[in-house]
This record gives sequence, structure tokens and C-alpha cells, in this order.
Amino acid sequence: MAATNGATMKAVRFHGQHDLRFEDIPVPTVKKGQVKVKPAWVGICGSDLHEYLGGPGLCPTTPHPITGETVPLTFGHEFSGTIEEVGEGVDDWAVGDRVSVQPIIYDGTCGACQDNLHNCCWSNGFIGLSGWGGGLSEHIVVPTSTLYRLPKNVPLHIGALVEPLSVGWHAVKASPFKKGDAVLILGSGPIGIAVMLALQAKGADKIIVSEVSRKRQEFAKKFGAHYILDPSKDDVVKRCRELCDGQGVDVVFDCAGVQVALDAAVEATRARGTIVNVAIWEKPCTITPNLFTFKERRYMGVATFQIGDFQEVIDAISAGKMTPERMITGRIELDEVEEKGFKTLINDKDNQVKILVKVGGDD
Repeated sequence: MAATNGATMKAVRFHGQHDLRFEDIPVPTVKKGQVKVKPAWVGICGSDLHEYLGGPGLCPTTPHPITGETVPLTFGHEFSGTIEEVGEGVDDWAVGDRVSVQPIIYDGTCGACQDNLHNCCWSNGFIGLSGWGGGLSEHIVVPTSTLYRLPKNVPLHIGALVEPLSVGWHAVKASPFKKGDAVLILGSGPIGIAVMLALQAKGADKIIVSEVSRKRQEFAKKFGAHYILDPSKDDVVKRCRELCDGQGVDVVFDCAGVQVALDAAVEATRARGTIVNVAIWEKPCTITPNLFTFKERRYMGVATFQIGDFQEVIDAISAGKMTPERMITGRIELDEVEEKGFKTLINDKDNQVKILVKVGGDD
């Protein structure tokens, strides 16, 4: 994005492993079909932490095929904000509109995009990870296609939760889950909780959570899990079958990405049940095909969210079907991102769900 004449702004930039910098960068200018947004609240995601600890991985070190950008890049892909300038040809958005920004970048021409699977684009990226700026800055310019209007009863800090909630929403929507199904969730971190909230909004009445952390077990209970298993003490396979009339669960959502948890989940799944992988695995895992063949089980992956999921999540929040406020376990300032944000999530992760960064928001 081109810069305004000499004007600068503060931003949190990723330069490499353990290298986050709070620095001055040019203010971007608005072009045709774009708007300038003042970020209000920004969530710190597990993907950001993975880049900080072991990257660059998702962040490009050679020019991204769509943005053309490389590290260093501005972080922040879970954010809300207020429109402060509109570009030429923008008629349906106005200064002052409150928005949540859907960060997927896609080319619109590949086979996946032609099938309206923009989240599976062969060249995809993310605002805040692949270029086009990021929410952890005082201003950002984005295409209008990324914008979702926030109703009056959805405050800006909740608007920053729409992105992670949409990951959970899409996972449930893409799965074969139906009302009345028994569900097992592996892991009760932010995405596990997002899946739980989506399931509740869709009428789930038997949610089993497997989580080893005592504090995260407490989070699962607060967010409405019906049964909580500790895999270090409980026989997950045996308990799931006991809770499901000897059959096992209908659907598993793997939000942990841990081999031993997946192994147990497969055997805890009933015949013709489905395991849905939501987790991003840090290393290859092993699956035994015969465990699927002889019980006709299915294994599927889901990736982020599709166009439309953001709006459905916003509608669910506005209607009171999802109440994510308690996901927020900390609020910090833009100049505190590394010390009170990243390092807290790394060193005290069991006591955290979502830390929000205040950039320009009050509500």
C-alpha cells in the first residue's frame, strides 16, 4: 500500500523469530474500492505466536504471490475498527461505520476460488500475516470485500472476536454435525471454545471436552461443556462410549493437534462417525487406515472460514445465540504487545484464552 506524503504511524512489526518491533511506518493511502480503517481492538492469535516462536513460516520470506510483500510485516488479523476514509467508487460504506475485518486474501481465479472455496485458494494469505498491513497499527487500508458491519448491540471489542469465532463456526458448519449428535472436542483453548460456542448456537446438547490443563478444564466448564475428561486420568475411549450408549461420539473436533489425543478420539468415535481436524499440526501425525475402514469412519480437514461465515457469526452474537465476552482474559495497549501479550500467552497460556490489544477502541 502506498504511503501518505511523509505521514507515519505506530505499528507492531514482525521481523523474524523472537523479533517484534514497535516502530514507525508510513500511513497507507486509500485507492479506488478501498477504505481506511482505524483498528479498535485486535486479538493475538496462536498463528502469531507460532511465527514469533519459530517463524517465519506463514509469513512470506519471498514475495507473496498476491501481496508481493515479505517480512517484515505488520501483525494482527483478528480485529475490529471504524472506517475513517473511503476511496473512489465506494458507495455502501461511510466514515464512522463500525466493522469487523475478514482477513483472508485470495486470488479469485484458481480452481478453489472458482468453486467459491476462497479459504482454500492456492495462493491464499492473510491480512496481518501475508501483507496489506495488519490490525496492530494505527491505520490500515483494506478492500471493501473484507468488511462486515457490526450491529449497534455488538461492541467493537466483541467484533475483534468474530474472526476466531468464525473458525469454530465454519468447522461445525462444514462437519456432518446435526442437533442431537454427541460431540467430543479435543482441547479447550481459544479455538476449542469457539467450536463449543458454535455447537451451542446450533443446539448441541452433549458436548464432551478432553483437556489435560486444569485451568482450561475450568474454562470449558464455564463455556458450557456437558462433560469434561482429563486424558491424563480418564480413559477417553471408555468414557465416551459410556456417555453415548456404548456407541461412541458422532463427531470429533480436533483442536489440539496431539497424536495421543487423536489416537484415542478415533476409537471413541462410533461407526460412520467423523473426525474433523481444526488444529494446525506442528509435525506429521500417523493415522491407521484400518480403524477407519472397518468402522466406516471419516476424517476431514477444515480451513479457517468461508465467505458468509463472518456474517452468520455476527448475526448469532447480535441475536444472543453466542456470548463470547468471557473469552477475553486480558486487555493491553499497542506498545505492550510483546511483553504483556505474546510473552504472557507463551508463559501463562493455561490461564489465558484471548488477549485483546487496544489500538483505538473504547467499547
